[in-house]
Amino acid sequence: MTASRTGLGFDLHPLVDGRPLVLGGITVPSSRGLGGHSDADVLTHAVCEALLGALALGDLGRMFPDTDPRWKGVSSLVLLEGVMEALARKGARPVNLDATVICQEPRLGSHLPAMAERLAKTMGVAPEQVSVKAKSPEHLGLLGRGEGIAAMAVVSVEVP
Repeated sequence: MTASRTGLGFDLHPLVDGRPLVLGGITVPSSRGLGGHSDADVLTHAVCEALLGALALGDLGRMFPDTDPRWKGVSSLVLLEGVMEALARKGARPVNLDATVICQEPRLGSHLPAMAERLAKTMGVAPEQVSVKAKSPEHLGLLGRGEGIAAMAVVSVEVP
């Protein structure tokens, strides 16, 4: 008999000059990217946090500390692969993902299907099990001023 668990993930990174903008493993055309130790992919980080949370496995910072030079500049999809391996060791598998990226700029609508497809492939699920949306903060707060990008994710995971 299997049980279902739910996990919630959130991440936020500042926008900085001189870095590519990577979201969901996709490089999005932009004059600025996200600052962080890895590629700073807030969407993939939020997904990782949600998956880890569903099984109470800690958080991304404990699993891949920013004090470890192995993770400097690494693709966040590599981190997601590591999280998926941790789930597999517990006999768990993701059922679905619902994620939202929150940013004023750039407009992400045309890139969302590619993000969903890349995340689904990395998670080993069908594309129809992954939803990625984008929302504007309507010029409110630090996100509305274009100081950063945030993402939220909710996952359902089956466990034995």
